[in-house]
Amino acid sequence: MRNVPILVIAGAGSGVGKTSLTLGLAAALRRRGLVVQTFKVGPDYLDPTHLARASGRACYNLDGWMTGRDYVRRLASAKSQDADLAIVEGVMGLYDGASPVSPAGSTAEIARWLNAPVLLVLNAHGAARSLAAIVHGFATSPARRASPV
Repeated sequence: MRNVPILVIAGAGSGVGKTSLTLGLAAALRRRGLVVQTFKVGPDYLDPTHLARASGRACYNLDGWMTGRDYVRRLASAKSQDADLAIVEGVMGLYDGASPVSPAGSTAEIARWLNAPVLLVLNAHGAARSLAAIVHGFATSPARRASPV
């Protein structure tokens, strides 16, 4: 199996622009001639429709809570084999999922399972230096280490 680069686009919460950024990135890379495989964390059906159109390929849901680690890893690998790269759009905030105390169902869990870097999207409206504290909090959060690989 080919080792295709994967990027996870996550947010500090809902409504920060994850979908817009993911759509723009997928479309721009496709226009440059790259084959982009898109995925969406969770049981979402609207965003994958838009992601499929932007990438020109079917978009697949990666839901760790409903399907589990092995399925997520197999699906991501199988559907990305003929792609130049894969982009995963997260759900809600990076650490938000099915449980308030575990990473189950979160974007962080999927990123860890796929060993993929995370691009964090923040809403910068009405903020400046305070964003550095938010980013620092995400980078050093104990929730970052809560999910075994």
